[in-house]
Amino acid sequence: MTRLETLLHNLHAAFGDTFTPVQALGEVTLTVPADQWVPICTRLRDEPGLRFESCIDLCGVDYATYGVGKVGDPIGAGHSFPGRFAVVVHLLSLTHNWRLRVRTFTASSEFPVLASLTEVWPSVNWYEREAFDLFGIVFEGHDDLRRILTDYGFIGHPFRKDFPLSGNVEMRYDPEQKRVLYQPVTIESRELTPRVIREDSYGVGR
Repeated sequence: MTRLETLLHNLHAAFGDTFTPVQALGEVTLTVPADQWVPICTRLRDEPGLRFESCIDLCGVDYATYGVGKVGDPIGAGHSFPGRFAVVVHLLSLTHNWRLRVRTFTASSEFPVLASLTEVWPSVNWYEREAFDLFGIVFEGHDDLRRILTDYGFIGHPFRKDFPLSGNVEMRYDPEQKRVLYQPVTIESRELTPRVIREDSYGVGR
């Protein structure tokens, strides 16, 4: 039995048919309900047959318009998600030398909230702050949930699909007032279409 097969066997032994792990490209993904996020992650850490002692990454995901082309054609047909925002953790077992991806979806797309994992893996502290900053996902129980990458006066969450590419405001230093000023964005919104060259001999011998 390979290491991956052993991991799948141990996940089934721990959770039965409650959750169905998905195996692809040599990796395993487990999608779990948001209301069981902390208990399941705690069990993944403590179960002797799993022992995921380390959380090496946590990130947010915005699935809005996922798999939909520019003109509305469903290029990602077959993808169906229970919500817009998801949180994904990548776990590492030092004991068994294997990895696992665990994903959950927030109950609300308007105000995404999820329980914090800082009591399970303290290393997620800054990761959760980053997901809050960039996606606006609120982690209940986090003792210092504030922006970590953007400015304190930043408006919005820049990794959301509906966030404008140019942002909402721009800032500059005013030498006369000797302070930083915020003002409406002056960049004109535009869409650039790359030039496509279809000549088979283009550039040959030049």
